[in-house]
Amino acid sequence: MIGLLIILVILIVTIKFMAIYILFTDEIKTIRDRDPAAKSALEVLLLYPGLHALVSYRVSHQLWAWKIPIIPRWLSQYARFWTGIEIHPGAQIGKSFFIDHGMGVVIGETAIVGDNVLLYQGTTLGGTGKETGKRHPTLGNNVVVGAGAKILGNITIGDNSYIGANAVVIKNVPPNSTVVGIPGRITKQEGQKIDFELDHMHVSDPVMENMKKLLGRIKTLELKTGCEAPKGERDADFNI
Repeated sequence: MIGLLIILVILIVTIKFMAIYILFTDEIKTIRDRDPAAKSALEVLLLYPGLHALVSYRVSHQLWAWKIPIIPRWLSQYARFWTGIEIHPGAQIGKSFFIDHGMGVVIGETAIVGDNVLLYQGTTLGGTGKETGKRHPTLGNNVVVGAGAKILGNITIGDNSYIGANAVVIKNVPPNSTVVGIPGRITKQEGQKIDFELDHMHVSDPVMENMKKLLGRIKTLELKTGCEAPKGERDADFNI
């Protein structure tokens, strides 16, 4: 009897994972394409919390659309417990969505996420208060959101844009842009599609670039006027 029960459980689990593999082929392929650590489809299917959270979301979102009470939110909280990723069942998420690592990701009720979007761990698509109606962000297609970034309020992030790690974005972002800093500042890259493999270490910061230019101009003025730096200060102390 126990042996039959074990076989039945194994059969149910196998059918479940086969169904997920068939229904989420695009997402599994997306993960393998974007994550060099993904060695096989089986590894993605069994071990990637981003995929598990997305499967739970797809089910809870359909139940939410059917206006079934309690169960959709319960499923989202269940997924949060096991994966560390909280996706409200009311959110709208497009195709080929990938959450890398995923711990701490929060996606609010009225958030809209386009196709081919990549979120890193710690990302928040949240609101800014107790406003009603559309109160969470809309992300276009091919958007990349770096680790720890916060996108807040009813704003739009244009297609092919990149949100740098730990940026806090509270204003609309045009397409083909890079956003860095707190609050988020835009570096436009018009006409160029943002690469999914952008290196977090090489995202330009316009404020830092301006500071470097100002320091350079001050040094030029000092040389031209013969002005010397205050006693005890060295140029190296002000390198950025």
